[in-house]
Amino acid sequence: MFAGISERTLYRGSPDVGFDPEMEQWKIWCSVLIVVLSGTVCQGDTTNRCVLSRAKNCSECMRVAKECAYCADKGVHYSRCDLYSNLLSNCKKIIQMNSAMQITKNVEINTKEKRNQISPQEVTMTLRPGEEKSVNFKIFQPLEAPVDLYILMDFSNSMKDDLDNLKKLGLKLADVVRNMSNNYTIGFGKFVDKVTVPQTDMRPERLKQPWQNSDPPFSFKNVIRLTKNASHFIQELKKERISGNVDAPEGGFDAILQVAVCKDRIGWRDQSTHLLVFSTESAFHYEADGSNVLSGILTRNDEHCHLDATGTYINHTSQDYPSIPTLIRLLGEHSVIPIFAVTNHSYSYYEKLSKYFPVSAIGRLQEDSSNIIELLRTAFENIRSKMEIKPERVHKTMRSSVSSLSAAVSQSDSSIFTVPPGNVEEFKLHVKALDYIGETHVCDYKEGQKGDLTIKPSTFTNALSVKAELLCTECSCELGAELNSPTCNGHGKFACGHCMCNNPWRGEFCDCDSSTKRDVAMCKNPSDPSKVCSGRGDCYCGVCHCHPSQRHLERFEGKYCEYSSLLCPRFAGFICNGHGKCSKEKCECAEGWKGDSCECPISNATCIDANGGLCNGKGSCVCGRCQCDPTDVSSDATCVPLKYTLGLCENLRTCVQCQAWNTGEMKGKNCKKCTNVFEFVDELKPEKEVTERCEFRDEEDDCTFYYTVEMLPNSNSTYTQVLKKKDCPPGGFLWLIPLIIFLMLLLGLLLLLCWKYCACFRACCARLPCCAMLPCCAAGTKVGFKEDRYMLRQSNLAYLDTPMIRTNKPVGTDVVRWKVTDNVHREAAKRYQVTNPNDTIPYNLSLRAARIFNDELRKPDSPEFNQLRLKVEENLNDVYKSVPGFQPVRKTKFRPQKSAGGRQDLAIIDTQLPAFRSAEKQIMNITEEKVNMEAFNNLQVCPGYYTVASDRGAHGQVEFQDGVEMVNVRVPLFVKDEDDDEKHLQVEAVDVPKGIAEIDQRFVHITIIKEALAKSIVTFLQPSYTCQRQDKLAVIPLFREIIEDGRTQVSYRTKDFTAKGGKDYIKAESDIIFLPGDTRKEISVPLLEQTEIDTLLGNGQLKQFCVELYKPQNGAKLGKLRETNIVIADENVTQTSVPLDQSTISINSPPTGVKAQPIDSKRIRMTWTPPPGQPTGYKVTYWIEGDENSSRVIKTTVPTAELPDLYPYCDYEMNVFAYNALGAGPCSEVVGCRTLEDLPNEPGRLAFNVISPTVTQLSWAEPSETNGEITEYEVTYAVVTDENKPIGPKKVVKINKPKKRMVMIENLKEEQPYRYTVRARNGAGWGPVREATMNLSTQPKRPMSIPIIPDVPIIDAEAHDEYENFLMYSSDVMRSPRPSTSDDTDMQMNGKWEMNSLFPGSANSTLNQSTITTYSGQYSRMMSGSSMPMDTQTTMMSGLETSMYEKMGGNYTITQQMIGGRRRTESEDVNAALENLEMVLHENRSPGIPDTPTRLVFSALGATSLKVSWQKPQCDREILGYQVAYQPLLGGEAKTIHISDPNENSVIINDLLPNQSYMFKVKAMSERGWGPEREGVITIESKVDPLSPLSPVPGSPFTLSTPSAPGPLVFTAINSELLKLSWEKPRKPNGDIMGYLVTCEPLDGQDEIKTYQVEGDDAEMTLMVPHLSENIPYKFKVQARTTQGFGPEREGIITIESQDGGRRQHTNFSEYNKQMVMRHEGYTIPGNMNTQTSLLDTAIDPMFSEGMMVMTQRMEAGTSITQQITRTMTTGSTITKQMERKFYEA
Repeated sequence: MFAGISERTLYRGSPDVGFDPEMEQWKIWCSVLIVVLSGTVCQGDTTNRCVLSRAKNCSECMRVAKECAYCADKGVHYSRCDLYSNLLSNCKKIIQMNSAMQITKNVEINTKEKRNQISPQEVTMTLRPGEEKSVNFKIFQPLEAPVDLYILMDFSNSMKDDLDNLKKLGLKLADVVRNMSNNYTIGFGKFVDKVTVPQTDMRPERLKQPWQNSDPPFSFKNVIRLTKNASHFIQELKKERISGNVDAPEGGFDAILQVAVCKDRIGWRDQSTHLLVFSTESAFHYEADGSNVLSGILTRNDEHCHLDATGTYINHTSQDYPSIPTLIRLLGEHSVIPIFAVTNHSYSYYEKLSKYFPVSAIGRLQEDSSNIIELLRTAFENIRSKMEIKPERVHKTMRSSVSSLSAAVSQSDSSIFTVPPGNVEEFKLHVKALDYIGETHVCDYKEGQKGDLTIKPSTFTNALSVKAELLCTECSCELGAELNSPTCNGHGKFACGHCMCNNPWRGEFCDCDSSTKRDVAMCKNPSDPSKVCSGRGDCYCGVCHCHPSQRHLERFEGKYCEYSSLLCPRFAGFICNGHGKCSKEKCECAEGWKGDSCECPISNATCIDANGGLCNGKGSCVCGRCQCDPTDVSSDATCVPLKYTLGLCENLRTCVQCQAWNTGEMKGKNCKKCTNVFEFVDELKPEKEVTERCEFRDEEDDCTFYYTVEMLPNSNSTYTQVLKKKDCPPGGFLWLIPLIIFLMLLLGLLLLLCWKYCACFRACCARLPCCAMLPCCAAGTKVGFKEDRYMLRQSNLAYLDTPMIRTNKPVGTDVVRWKVTDNVHREAAKRYQVTNPNDTIPYNLSLRAARIFNDELRKPDSPEFNQLRLKVEENLNDVYKSVPGFQPVRKTKFRPQKSAGGRQDLAIIDTQLPAFRSAEKQIMNITEEKVNMEAFNNLQVCPGYYTVASDRGAHGQVEFQDGVEMVNVRVPLFVKDEDDDEKHLQVEAVDVPKGIAEIDQRFVHITIIKEALAKSIVTFLQPSYTCQRQDKLAVIPLFREIIEDGRTQVSYRTKDFTAKGGKDYIKAESDIIFLPGDTRKEISVPLLEQTEIDTLLGNGQLKQFCVELYKPQNGAKLGKLRETNIVIADENVTQTSVPLDQSTISINSPPTGVKAQPIDSKRIRMTWTPPPGQPTGYKVTYWIEGDENSSRVIKTTVPTAELPDLYPYCDYEMNVFAYNALGAGPCSEVVGCRTLEDLPNEPGRLAFNVISPTVTQLSWAEPSETNGEITEYEVTYAVVTDENKPIGPKKVVKINKPKKRMVMIENLKEEQPYRYTVRARNGAGWGPVREATMNLSTQPKRPMSIPIIPDVPIIDAEAHDEYENFLMYSSDVMRSPRPSTSDDTDMQMNGKWEMNSLFPGSANSTLNQSTITTYSGQYSRMMSGSSMPMDTQTTMMSGLETSMYEKMGGNYTITQQMIGGRRRTESEDVNAALENLEMVLHENRSPGIPDTPTRLVFSALGATSLKVSWQKPQCDREILGYQVAYQPLLGGEAKTIHISDPNENSVIINDLLPNQSYMFKVKAMSERGWGPEREGVITIESKVDPLSPLSPVPGSPFTLSTPSAPGPLVFTAINSELLKLSWEKPRKPNGDIMGYLVTCEPLDGQDEIKTYQVEGDDAEMTLMVPHLSENIPYKFKVQARTTQGFGPEREGIITIESQDGGRRQHTNFSEYNKQMVMRHEGYTIPGNMNTQTSLLDTAIDPMFSEGMMVMTQRMEAGTSITQQITRTMTTGSTITKQMERKFYEA
């Protein structure tokens, strides 16, 4: 017997069988209960991995899962590999493997030692696949540990003042380190950048001294090795001088890596804390900057130490910068903690960088580093107690994690723990062995099954070592196998209770030779001869050997395996009623049971009645049930007659009253409804002879009557006998009735008096038990507000927390509803303005989440905040989406709430829900319902708390938990600018929906008073003014005295006296707004002409009206003269009379004729026609089109408004409504307007791609703010001196294609710096310039394989003036190889040549060449065995020289183009040739084949039903139909659906199996054939019957569980044979990601397809793909895998391009003999030259005699597909062309 393996033998006997009817009945019910409970428990476990594995031997079984055991009995016909619990009942010899763990080294922690310690130190463990073990360990960090502090400083010239300050602070710096620890060392290093261009000025004089009084440039130097001598540190530091470089980013990463890995040179000590202070004010270079910017430094950093004897880094020009992941890994391996001390200029870069390090600190350095001392002190305090504790070097066959067991607090989703110095903290290490790595079992993993993982805290140098090994040994019964056993007929070995046959022997005893061909007819069922062994087994020697079933408890049996053990008859859902075995689909019942499904007990115990008889003698016992006499309709299960005693008397009471004495509820006509048989008798029958005897009191005479009820035989009718004589009370006691009534009234009065004065004596009752016994003094629970009144001054305060208290008995839970009413000081009708119910308003919601609040939820940029915010918004949007006018919730925040009882530690959710005003009640109902349910979908909330607040009122609930006496109610204050000077709010405790408390103090009154200090005083200057009627306008001046300047507002209105509004003047009511600095305004009131009656009658009455000021706002105060009288001067005036009022009319229509016009780039003027109804003002709302959250509102009193502070060239929408004293009218229609353009910003950073010392590509980014549509760019360049002063003419180039943000400039002067500028232009004009200076000679010469981007403007720096402003795009250049001349014979081969030209250099030089060349030829080519004639015709009209070539059977026309009187440059020819190549290769593809269908979408319609949808693919021809194929991933029948309708892009499939993963494939067809397939994998999860796993439970929920596709694929070529593939985790994993399947397919068809299994579920995954070939396109597919199967694929195509230009041997011409090209081109070239070319050709390769290469790269990400096509042509030199295209999906 081997260690780790145990065998168990179980012996079972048969119990004695006896019969007891009661016991038997009890056993039956117990059996039923046990079976039901077993089904409930087992319902979730629908798969048995042990059985499904079909393990052939014991060792295979042990590898399946840790729960699996193996049965070694002989003659077993069920699955030997099964769960241990399942084998216990049948197997006697059970084999199981057990794991082990042992601590081999454990030195206890000694807290007296001043060093970091961990215990235990060494552990060994063995694990079975899939098993997990854990071990506890402790760590200790002393209060004062050794500290090594190394300062690494940027020595570029900009840090000069920082170095000076550091020298002054040297002594203080040493003191700071000494305060950290007495056992310390301190060191110093400096860095600049790589000493090469362009980082460093390589001129000799600058290499000696880049700046005045500076040292030569360098990459990194270790100046002061870590030392304990502070004096030495200070002296050496004072000797240092600054150095310098050119560009802004520095080479600090090189320095950090050397400091980390050069342990001995730097002086890092063991058992000490390693701190690295990195000080700079610039950004950083990182990996690939050496190859992209410098002189081709392509070698990756080797991560080794390269310091010479002087401490100088010597490999800076031969190795690239390290990457960020490399630094993180190396600093962690060497226990170095970085502290970034950076200035404000670069703080944002390093703040993001510091977050990648497990433990780090960052501080904001002053510009001169004067605060570095305080910065170091703060940083050390922040990091000294933090450490990263995680497993390292974990073997691929295992997973490991660390959790805390003591006071150490782990940050969320992190391995960072807080370990206070001086404390011993305890942790737990978890190690889990995997089952599979991809598709490979861990026991078969080629890299072994052993691993040594370590647990090393980030600040420690010692660690916990764990040696873990998988238990993959063979079972003991297999080690002692009997070879060539007689039991196996000498054809196999006998082990573990069964034969393991040698090939080709088969059968249970290896008695069948499978190599001998035998007739399988004996294995075919005569009733179904189509399948051998019914498709459920294998035929060996004419005998069927049935396969094990994948379903638990199912086995196949029978001669032809035709029977299933799950198809026996069922009773109550159980096979054979759970009392028998299924054999050949028939039940073999257990003892005591019978029937087809064993549903009938042989015993008649269930038929015994209460008297011990069988079925009460009135029936027979059949199948355990009594079959009673059918004439007895009222009997129970044992044929005992039923007695209707319950309610029988009450049911007949009213009928007896009305039939006997015509009283009661049924008297009168209703009595006819009574159908019972009725009879008066003098004496009732005895109670034993009747069914029921009844008595009741008649309410009308207070007498008692009696009757009996008998059930008539064989029916449900009754027979009633009523006693004639009632039992009435004697009349002598009637006088007691008034006395009793009087006493009851007296008692009620006393109780009322007691209750009234109970409050006065409540305190006494609390002390006196005797008083407390009185009902009136019983102390009930009261809730109410603590305060009844608040007085507040108006400010920015948005809410008030007012306490609500609970008195007397604070026990149990009480929930109190409350509400807030705004403006209660106004009349109810005027409390709010009239508004539109469809206006969108924000509703503020508050809920209490069922989670603890922490500091991370205060930070809007923290991951925890964003994770919870997204969850809240997603669930609330789903709940409230049915609300009218619903918009997604926004402005979600989290806060704690004090005085919230036992739940004050929970987080309060505050968010805002925009919706219609009319939706308020629905929102309240939904909120209260969901709060009572304690969940908004998946968002868990606490009951009893919510707040819903609109702009007018609020409603909510608060909860008192058991023992809580006070909670706060957060009351919104609705503070608005238009509020009155004094406004009132009322808070009311409405009711107690849950609990027994009563409301005591119900109301709280809140008064809000505007600030008393006035900013200005507004008044009239005179009490009256006189105006002339003929002026038609009364102008009244209004003055403001400014106390504190600002914006103020006051309202005015007119009042009638003798002058009447509408008759003598037009009534006015509006607002006057004083802007800052305004002191005078005028009120204008239009005057009307005299009426004819007044003129004829000579009415001389004095006409006057009043103008009144009211409602001052925004700090305004009314002066002494708040009113003034206006006298209308007419002839024959008299004295005034009494004024009359005129009613105001409400506004019921919107403003009309709304127009909007832009004023400039930041303002819009809006005008409209006022509506009827005497509006007093208008409100204009405007917002950015499509973003109503950005809306703003302005007010005006006139029908025009100016919208200020707008964005340039931006579309705005706006509307307006009018209002008056009766409220607001409806809004106008929404109108739109776009602001005018403004000057654009400067273009983005300039980038140079240096082709040679005289040729460069210049590119730039679009301006950050275009402020309009960019119409063109202007590029200038000029030669400058070293001081950046121009010394030559400036060349200007205009680019009128704004999308072409790149130019190629040729023929620049060598070794001369140029200053380049770029600026953009839109409709408003030219914007500012972006400039850069570059000397191409200092740049590395690029190989010619650097891509030349197509459609790039080409500029000749030395061209004449006529060409300076002309740009030639490669798409405009005629496609041709290099130009070549021809003789006249070729020219006149089949046409004529005419040329009229003056000398090109003369003053009247012209170029007017006309060429008409027509060439026709016929030649044929064999295509698939047939001959196809080809015609070629070429017609040219331009200034061209032509030459005809015939080569290898093909004729070609080669052209040279003349532009503006000059020949084309080499770059133009190169681009033309490349364009020609691309056109040929593009048209060479077979047209008409559909692309892959896009966006494969699955929708679950049920547990077995699925809808599959896709989008129509791209195709040059018409789509004729689709094909959908699907098949289970575990194997099974593949089914295909053909769809002939091309408009059908979905199909519904109804025959799927639950919890099974299916692979779906969809492809499209055209007349040219089938296109490629789109694949997807999906699983529908649902609950199933535990005894029938393929049958879903009706009504159970179902979900799609397959993950979505991984994120975008990112390719990084490490070298010519190695590729790094990266991708992101699926956005919807839908479960635990088990790993990924990566497929690599070479598209040339030469190599085989490779697959890779990638384990892990990190947010970002990577895979290194080796052994690739250059210039071969590869297609990669990545799928995520869960327990249910694989998800959809993410595809990408990549080609690793050769660095030598892709030279290859010329492809044989015969390779192209099956391809045909047809091309038609048209070009328009400047210079009055037109070209038209038509070519029909079949030979494409002779055009490029030296070789040709085609490569394609395609990446797909979401809805964007990027396709990069690379064409390489070799014609004496190598040129590579790359082109990017984007296709967008609808």
